[in-house]
Amino acid sequence: MSMLNRRSNLTLILSTVVLGVFVGAGALVLGSFLDLIEQLFLNFEESAFRPAPSMISPVHRLLSLVVGGLIAAVLWWWISARLKPSGSVNSAVAGKRMPVGSTLVDVITQIFYVGTGGPVGREVAPRQLGALIAQSWVDLLNRVRSIKITEDDRKLLIASAAGAGFAGIYLAPITGMMFCVEILLKKATKRTVAVSLTMSIIAMLVGSILRGFNPYYLVGSGKFSVDSLLLVLVIAPVCGIVGALFRRSFQWAGRHKAQKATILWQLPLISLVTGLIAMSFPEVMGNGRSLAEAAIHMHLSTTATALLIGALAKGTVTVLTLKSGAAGGTLTPSISIGAVIGGVIGFVASLFFPGIQIWQYAVIGASALLATSQQAPLMALFMLFEICHLNYSALLPLGLGVCLALAFGNLVIKIWPVKV
Repeated sequence: MSMLNRRSNLTLILSTVVLGVFVGAGALVLGSFLDLIEQLFLNFEESAFRPAPSMISPVHRLLSLVVGGLIAAVLWWWISARLKPSGSVNSAVAGKRMPVGSTLVDVITQIFYVGTGGPVGREVAPRQLGALIAQSWVDLLNRVRSIKITEDDRKLLIASAAGAGFAGIYLAPITGMMFCVEILLKKATKRTVAVSLTMSIIAMLVGSILRGFNPYYLVGSGKFSVDSLLLVLVIAPVCGIVGALFRRSFQWAGRHKAQKATILWQLPLISLVTGLIAMSFPEVMGNGRSLAEAAIHMHLSTTATALLIGALAKGTVTVLTLKSGAAGGTLTPSISIGAVIGGVIGFVASLFFPGIQIWQYAVIGASALLATSQQAPLMALFMLFEICHLNYSALLPLGLGVCLALAFGNLVIKIWPVKV
């Protein structure tokens, strides 16, 4: 091995460890900030046992979303009208600079808005923060005369840090690695997997300092049976089609996203609409965790009907919120909608075949719809494993569900092409 290659590898190893620690610390800070906002605005501490602010008065929920929407609208208007556009992770990997100021304001605003009840995912913020930290670290190394980061290593470090940001806040290192190699880099080599997985593991360890290693979703403990494959043949096509429609919808929202002064009236308006829905259905608030938990623990026909309506409302307000100028994720909203579809189908089947574990079909639906909406089958598969703490028996039904969902969903995607 040449001296140059040895130095490059040592630099990459050092960067992996340093970025893992700093990105994990960033995820820890964002998670604590989310807890603080929920306490201040909703007097509520989210957990797997209590995922929705259902004990808070309906008017309180409405006011939280309205006030939160107004504040977030001003902050996103400020970014749009007065600052450089905040950078995306994909553009950072491609080599575009992420402005420090606007990106940090964007990241904080995303977490703030979700904490007040905004109906978008919170996973984009830690990924952006991770990419920004990595970009700053690469800049620092490039100032050292004896160190030179290659273009491939620059991309790898930024993509790995983005995945580590996700791993740090959701405690899901394999998912963080899959986000890096499957979505951002679109290549899996020994080098990319080793760096991204190691960084995600370190970030997870740092991010778990205050939260421990508890599952993000509470599910049952029973093993998945081979019989579950029969219902997968029903759940997966439905989730694939809905996932494709959801994907095209939030892509439409991104293309027509409100800018500058338009944000000041559109975002408060959709926040008001979301708040009015939340007065009767608090599960529409936040990133979708509460809706998914409700689907996992479904047991009554009236609940199934309410959850289907709630899933439609959740998908609608998430898309319209993104269209109105908000930044945020669609990953956990996808999980919640898929969980409802899978859970309802499982519930209907349980009326004819008592003993069916409804929660298993909710998890299958969640992974199937997530795979299609994100076009990331491996990430979706392993994410549900990690955040639900599933055992090996789930691999076959979830794997089959992901494959079938993608097959059906991609047919819809071909029919409904993206307009540039």
